[in-house]
Amino acid sequence: MSFVERHGLWSSEQIEAAARLRRIVEEQELEVIRLSFPDQHGILRGKALVASEALASLESGCTITTTMFAKDTSHKTVFPVFTAGGGFGMREMEGAADVLMVADPLSFRVLPWAEATGWLLCDVYFADGRPVPFATRNLYRSVLTSLEKRGYDFVAGLEVECHIFKLEDAKMSPEDAGQPGRPPSVSLLSHGYQYLTEQRYDQMEPVLEIVRRDIVALGLPLRSIEVEFGPSQCEFTFKPTIGLEPADNMILLRSAVKQICRRHGYHATFMCRPRLPNVVASGWHLHQSIVSRASGENVFMINDGDDFLSTFGRFYLAGLLHHARASAVFSTPTINGYKRYRSYSLAPDRAIWGRDNRGVMIRVLGGPNDPATRLENRIGEPAANPYLYMASQILSGLDGVDRMLDPGPSADTPYETQAALLPKSLQEAVVALKDDRFFREALGAGFVDYYAHIKNAEIERFRSEVSEWEQREYFEMF
Repeated sequence: MSFVERHGLWSSEQIEAAARLRRIVEEQELEVIRLSFPDQHGILRGKALVASEALASLESGCTITTTMFAKDTSHKTVFPVFTAGGGFGMREMEGAADVLMVADPLSFRVLPWAEATGWLLCDVYFADGRPVPFATRNLYRSVLTSLEKRGYDFVAGLEVECHIFKLEDAKMSPEDAGQPGRPPSVSLLSHGYQYLTEQRYDQMEPVLEIVRRDIVALGLPLRSIEVEFGPSQCEFTFKPTIGLEPADNMILLRSAVKQICRRHGYHATFMCRPRLPNVVASGWHLHQSIVSRASGENVFMINDGDDFLSTFGRFYLAGLLHHARASAVFSTPTINGYKRYRSYSLAPDRAIWGRDNRGVMIRVLGGPNDPATRLENRIGEPAANPYLYMASQILSGLDGVDRMLDPGPSADTPYETQAALLPKSLQEAVVALKDDRFFREALGAGFVDYYAHIKNAEIERFRSEVSEWEQREYFEMF
């Protein structure tokens, strides 16, 4: 009996998908399959196996070291892995031991930009079949399972901004290497400051068309590619999807765009605010709603009246606002991201909501009998781990529902309304998370302390190396 069978890790749908992918590998004569899992930062890590070995590992798993969970964003191990408990307080995590990546067959893709190459997203388990508690896709799935038990599904649509530059000097001399290495030198594809003009779009169209073709070939539900306000800045928007899918789509989008661009002489970055002259910060706006599993109806929608949201929707909205400061560490997990929270900047700086107002944190869209009624959270940065970002949204919203919290009135003057300010720094956000009893219970004190430890290590690194660290750290990684 295989590892997957012994521990009941696949659904019937996944078993059928595994049979399909075996046929595709044979029919398309794939030679390599990448097995990847999203780490604590939302960065893909894993191994590339020859196709025959990858297929053999589908149900038995592929080993990978536990130190993958011990690293900060510079890839430095920040836990004492060779001590008792490995710094995690768990025997299974000590000594750089192995855990198993188990492929999710439903995630299988053939990569358009890499010859004869397949790709699989994995979940991570201990040898006894238990999910590794620090694996964020596992954590998000557990939150979705709790939501499903209530009779609901989570629906999310993505609006993701990023920068794409021309790569001038990749900085590949030996002296440029480091942890992290020197960032590449780049030049602009457009001067920016002509928001949504056709002229600026046409300047970036050559690379955007390359990217568009490949991400559509991957099966990602792309809606549009738009030119944003800043120099060399663009935005990808995606149709709403359910459950794991929007988070998986975000992970694959970031990795795909960076790989595609690099192969064609460009540098893509999802870093919030690169330290370059005249560059404008990038955000990630998360559109979300909750639907009934029984009827498929959007439970945020109100059937009649003058309001914009159902009672359920108002409570959920209040939960997002109530936990905004603590959840900011998941929506904005980098030091750099907090530079975006500025007044009068089309980005939020306080925990408020408004009816179709782009200055608030939560923008309410829709109305009576509108099945597209949703909440647009504008707090996020594009470097966020989507599994943690979305899990924090669901948990916060449901706490508002359970406690029947009041979101208060709409903020028509968002930068003047009296409300709790969002954290001004990553350090402030980490403190807010650790002080939030609800998240310590909902996510587990062990996970909260683990995540806070990694973020505190990054803060200390920043303090010791000051501003240069920031550009080297995020410009290349995210």
